[in-house]
Amino acid sequence: MTARRRRLGLAFGAGALFAVGLAVGGMTQPQKVVGFLDFTGAWDPSLGLVMGGALAVYLPAYFLIRRRLRRPILAPRFVVPARGRVDGRMIAGAAIFGVGWGISGFCPGPAVVSLAGLTPAAIVCVPAMVAGALLTRALGSARAPVSADVKAGS
Repeated sequence: MTARRRRLGLAFGAGALFAVGLAVGGMTQPQKVVGFLDFTGAWDPSLGLVMGGALAVYLPAYFLIRRRLRRPILAPRFVVPARGRVDGRMIAGAAIFGVGWGISGFCPGPAVVSLAGLTPAAIVCVPAMVAGALLTRALGSARAPVSADVKAGS
């Protein structure tokens, strides 16, 4: 098996595992997200529990991998966002993301997973999300700065 096929197979497997996790966690159900954001009504804390569970698994694994590996198994280097200042563009982007998330009940991952099931809301949400990304690119938005190569143990 070529290295390219192995990378694609692992990427597909990771994406499939992520999709299953989103579905099992209920994140493909927009009413779960809206329920989590509805503090004055029938608040549903389950989204917070799913996020907390994800962090409980991710954080120890992240630090363990950063300490033990000089580079990723299938990539030449780790790519870690550089710390930057919070500016108006970041706040505006976060606000637009939050409004879209609150209105649709979808963030990008669950929207794509729901699109595979031809969920009507996802059929509207995913093209709008793609259009927003293309508009951002057309307006010349700069990419986030990336830190220098991450060394093992740093």
